Amino acid sequence: MSSINLVDLAEDNLRDEARRAMEVCNACRYCEGYCAVFPAMEMRREFSDGDLDYLANLCHNCQGCYQSCQYAPPHPFGINVPKAFAELRLQTYADYAWPQPMAKFFDRNGTLVTLLTALCVAGVIIALMLIQDAKVVFASHVGPGAFYKVIPWGVMTAFAGATFLFAILSLVMSFRNFWRASQRPATDIVRPRTLARAMHDIFTLKYLGGGGHGCNDVSDQFSMRRRYYHHFTFYGFMLCFAATSVATIYDHVLGLQAPYAFFSLPVMLGTIGGIGLVIGPVGLIWIKIISDPAPLSKKMIGGDYALLMLLLLISVTGLLLLGLRETGAMGILLAIHLGFVLAFFIAIPYSKMVHGLYRSAALIRYALERQEESEAHAAAQGKPKVKAA
Repeated sequence: MSSINLVDLAEDNLRDEARRAMEVCNACRYCEGYCAVFPAMEMRREFSDGDLDYLANLCHNCQGCYQSCQYAPPHPFGINVPKAFAELRLQTYADYAWPQPMAKFFDRNGTLVTLLTALCVAGVIIALMLIQDAKVVFASHVGPGAFYKVIPWGVMTAFAGATFLFAILSLVMSFRNFWRASQRPATDIVRPRTLARAMHDIFTLKYLGGGGHGCNDVSDQFSMRRRYYHHFTFYGFMLCFAATSVATIYDHVLGLQAPYAFFSLPVMLGTIGGIGLVIGPVGLIWIKIISDPAPLSKKMIGGDYALLMLLLLISVTGLLLLGLRETGAMGILLAIHLGFVLAFFIAIPYSKMVHGLYRSAALIRYALERQEESEAHAAAQGKPKVKAA
């Protein structure tokens, strides 16, 4: 049997296990009120590969169904929905990746992200020492344009811009591939009513609360800590992105060069976001350490840790750079920080970071299905049909 056939067989086994679990769950329905997965499951009698990919990415891994399932191991049925969906999610990341040859980077993802990070940090430091005199690197620079005295603006912008634009292109194309598999028209994505409903679920991280009481990370005891740490991580990242965007406006529109005063808008946004990106990843790493390993996928653990550590290192070096920007440590800290940021931009489309992309697509599809189900129910009851958004 060729290696290609072996890969196809492995993918089939993942989907066959997920399909078996859904068929048992659809007959049982004990967990129908737990999260978005089970109402979406109940809309189906058969599960295509596209349906399974959708349900796997709709799962937020709260593990409530596993703790409550009467058919979970050691029962002979061995139903373990969180683990089956986690492994299938990882496969979907590879299946829908763009460009497709890059899909191989989801294999041994933790090792690759770690290696990429080390290479980027080392590469930026070596390049800096080659293009700049050591006296400049380790000198104290203050006032507007201080950062650019160490690393020229053109160099910084070229590398950051190129990697960021490629990451955005790759994510957009991956989203397109995933949505096409749902066999729904692209126009469904922008239906205002359903999009607003999906955005609410996305930005509140609603289903990280499971059925409303929280996740079962360690045992059958519910806890909201995982949701809270995700909020710190998600909104910390968004604030840091906002800080970068505002700083770009300051520089290119207002003609104000960094570094900016501590109480300026970009610095305040970056500081608050950076603190969130310390609290969130540390909390999520701690939860992973103490979590029950049974419903987890061992294939994803390395990639999860690598991404969380990368986010943490970006935040820590960014905060250190803020605190020491007027000292001789600024130059080398800037190089280290930019190395971590460069690695992150390159890794975004080929790391656990893409879970937000596919989960958002799944939540949009779920909002559409709920709207259509509501309209069908109203029609069956003889009520006036609500005009589709």
